[in-house]
Amino acid sequence: MPVEAAPLAADPVIRPRFFCSAEVGEVMARTIDNESGRTQFFIAEILAEWPDKPNLASTCDARLLCNSEMADERLTNGGQHILIDADDTLWENNVYFERAIANFISFLNHRVYSPDQVREVLNDVERGCIVKHGYGLHSFAHALVETFERVSVEPITPALHEKINSFAHTVADNPVEIIAGVPETLEHLAGRHDLVLVTKGAIAEQTGKIERSGLKEYFSSIEILAEKNVAAYREIAAKYDLPNDSTWMVGNSPKSDINPALAAGLNAVFVPHGDTWILEHEEVNDAQPPSRLLTVERFSDLVVHF
Repeated sequence: MPVEAAPLAADPVIRPRFFCSAEVGEVMARTIDNESGRTQFFIAEILAEWPDKPNLASTCDARLLCNSEMADERLTNGGQHILIDADDTLWENNVYFERAIANFISFLNHRVYSPDQVREVLNDVERGCIVKHGYGLHSFAHALVETFERVSVEPITPALHEKINSFAHTVADNPVEIIAGVPETLEHLAGRHDLVLVTKGAIAEQTGKIERSGLKEYFSSIEILAEKNVAAYREIAAKYDLPNDSTWMVGNSPKSDINPALAAGLNAVFVPHGDTWILEHEEVNDAQPPSRLLTVERFSDLVVHF
C-alpha cells in the first residue's frame, strides 16, 4: 500500500499530498526527469521532508493529488518558460502615440480630408516607414512629416518640420506608466517560472523604458527585436533551448505576439488591450495542437494559470 507523506508546507497556494510506492515509483521518476525543472524542484523538497528514507530518490511520486481540485493549472504547468511582451502588456505605450496623432491632425486642420481620412493616410505611410526605419520615435516622426507632405498643399518649411517633429517627441516625455497588477504578477511568476522579456523597437528607446520601469529584475533575459515574426520566435527558442510545449508568449498584439508564436509551435497567452496600435490588429488564430492558446482579461489573471 502507498504510504502517505506530509503535505509540503512551502507553497501556501498548492498543498499536494505525495504517495510513494516502489512498484510504480521508478516509472514516475523517469517521467518526471523528462519534465521541467520546477517539477524536479518539488521532488527535492519532498526528499528533504523525508531524510530517514534514503531510497526515495528512485521510488518517489507514484501519484500526485491536491487538497483542492486536481485541475489546478498552476500545478500541472510546472516550470514554464514565459516570454513576455513589454509595450501595452507591462506598461502603457500606444495611448501616448494616439495623443500625438490627435494633436498632429488637429494642427493640420485639413480643409478637404476628414480626421479619419488623414489617419488612413498616416497608417499607410507608417507601414512604409517601418520597412525603411523600423519601429520607434524616429520612424514615427518620419511618418508624420511624410503624411503632411502627402495631404498638405503648402510646402513644408523648416519651421513646420520642427513643429511636426515636436508631436513625435512629446511621446518620449511621458513617464513609464506600469499597468495595474503587473509588478505583483511578475513577482509571482518569477518565483515559479523562467521569464524572458521579448519586445521590439529601437534598442535605445526600449532599453530606456525597461530601465525606468523597475521591472528588469524579474527577467532572466531580455530580447529587443527588430521584428517579431515566426523566425524570431524560433531563434529565441533555439537560443535558450526552450521546449515548445513549455514555452509561452504573452502579449497584447495578435500580429506580433500571438499569431507568430503559435505558428512557431509555441503556446500563447493573449492579453487584450483597448489601445493596441491599429497596425498590430489581426484576427487571433486558433492554436494548432499541440500548441495551446489562452485568453485572459488582464495581465494579473496569469496567476490563475501559472
